Amino acid sequence: MKENTKYRAFLFSLKSYTAFFLLMSFVITCCMVLFLKTLQQALGIRFTEANIRSAAVLTFGNVLFLSLLCTVIDGVRRKFTVERPVKRIIAGAEQIMKGDLSTRIEPFHSIDSRAGFDVIIDYFNRMAEELGSVETLRTDFIANVSHELKTPLAVMQNYATLLQAPGLPEERRVEYAKAITGQSRRLADLITNILKLNRLENQQIYPAAKRYDLAEQLAECLLPFEGTWEEKGIDIQTDLEEDVLVETDRELLALVWSNLFSNALKFTEPGGTVSVSLKTEGDFAAVSVADTGCGISPEAGKHIFEKFYQGDTSHATQGNGLGLALVKRVVELTGSDISVESAAGAGSTFRVKIRRAADGEMQKDS
Repeated sequence: MKENTKYRAFLFSLKSYTAFFLLMSFVITCCMVLFLKTLQQALGIRFTEANIRSAAVLTFGNVLFLSLLCTVIDGVRRKFTVERPVKRIIAGAEQIMKGDLSTRIEPFHSIDSRAGFDVIIDYFNRMAEELGSVETLRTDFIANVSHELKTPLAVMQNYATLLQAPGLPEERRVEYAKAITGQSRRLADLITNILKLNRLENQQIYPAAKRYDLAEQLAECLLPFEGTWEEKGIDIQTDLEEDVLVETDRELLALVWSNLFSNALKFTEPGGTVSVSLKTEGDFAAVSVADTGCGISPEAGKHIFEKFYQGDTSHATQGNGLGLALVKRVVELTGSDISVESAAGAGSTFRVKIRRAADGEMQKDS
């Protein structure tokens, strides 16, 4: 460890001694002069040069002794009230610098602890806890990204190897080629979502508010999924109130609807139902996306908006666990609110509340 990072406190400090000496010399000199003048005026005593010299020597000796005593007392005080806390904080900081983010510093609980080093220690522990949380998220993120990248790459590699087999039937060749295309599309979607989420979390995307008809946007976002619900025989029920205007970023909010619709259709079994409704509630527009799918357990419900979390692993190959994380970030960025009501085996209902636009003519897209 470098010398300038060490902290030492001594019982005797020349600097402290000099400060105490000068202070006491001034105070005691003033007091002695005042005392002698008062005594001389009251008793009419005249002091000889020898008396004055003797008093001066005695006073100087007292000043030296008292300065030394105060310096030692101050050194003892600093030893216990300053050096110990500082050493403990430095030791904790060194552990943090070595990468041990589980380090916590025990407070001293002194009489004035809330106004002293215990306050610093409390903030240090909170900082260490936040750093630990960030490091855990970073590690999990890297692990999950690595896993999500390796899975489609491994599938593509296997099918590419199978395609090289001589005499492969045309039917098999098309099947393997489609599998490679599907996995490459999944890989591209993963990278796109990671980039979007990174830009959102680092506030590199700024909402461009525009007034538009929300019901119209919901219908536009739902239409591309027609092939999916027809293939699975899912009944789509819509109840969209007309002329509900909002003023927010249209492109960002489209991400929300697309992800919610995609999840609802993905987790709904064939023959199930997906409902989309839009209602006005005072100054807000409330959008509900409900399904009759597998639902979400209370434990999974606590994590569904976390990156790469997938409560139902049976559908893991159909997504990458970033959809709801994107939804949550967009909702926060646009000043909206999202909630979920669900129970295992009873389907899920996602509810988004957006502040309605003020009265006025709708702004047309440019």
